[in-house]
Amino acid sequence: MILQVENIHTYYGPSYILQGLSFEINPGEIVCLIGRNGSGKTTTLRSIIGLTPPRKGSIRFKGAEITRKRPFSIVRLGMGYVPEDRRIFPSLTVRDNLEIARRESRQAAAGWTLQRIYDFFPKLRELETHLGTQMSGGEQQMLAMARSLMGNPELLLVDEPTQGLAPLIVQSFVDLIHRLKAQMSILLVEQNVLFAFSVSDRGYVIDKGKILYRGNIEDLKGNKEVHDRYLAI
Repeated sequence: MILQVENIHTYYGPSYILQGLSFEINPGEIVCLIGRNGSGKTTTLRSIIGLTPPRKGSIRFKGAEITRKRPFSIVRLGMGYVPEDRRIFPSLTVRDNLEIARRESRQAAAGWTLQRIYDFFPKLRELETHLGTQMSGGEQQMLAMARSLMGNPELLLVDEPTQGLAPLIVQSFVDLIHRLKAQMSILLVEQNVLFAFSVSDRGYVIDKGKILYRGNIEDLKGNKEVHDRYLAI
């Protein structure tokens, strides 16, 4: 098991957001966390990466307790994070955005280098000298993913990667996630259920800070009650 989240309780000030959340991810899995807006999906990722630590509960990464660790320490252990708002540095070029996130891999032969990133994302090679402000939404999302990979993660947390993207661009991210599966485990937070189902092995449905359903993707696809109660807009 690469990630184990056990009974975490997370607050924003007095607001009680995550109310006893538990789930796990195995090596090589793509797992989606789906639910309506405001259900606690982004807070779950922020709790794991250390930006909004839970007040109670346990988070273990590769067997090590990380619940009280700072975000930079968690990243150094081998976790990556692609935030919903991308956080591209607008005044830096594509190359500078990538170089600033470089972290050497413990397995140098398999690590992500600038050259490997450009081979994986040919569009970024074309845009190498462009500033963050000169990129489309889809290009910025691609750069946000690539920048996180430069940290050589074993587990990648991805928050709403398809938000605001055109359908054709969304399809390119389906292909991207499938290609990444051979490289790492992925926890995907997504409101686009069709996208999440097309790339994931297993899924968790979250509502009001609690996991209300868990199962493999085929089970989720066929469960009309779950769709109607927790996923329908």
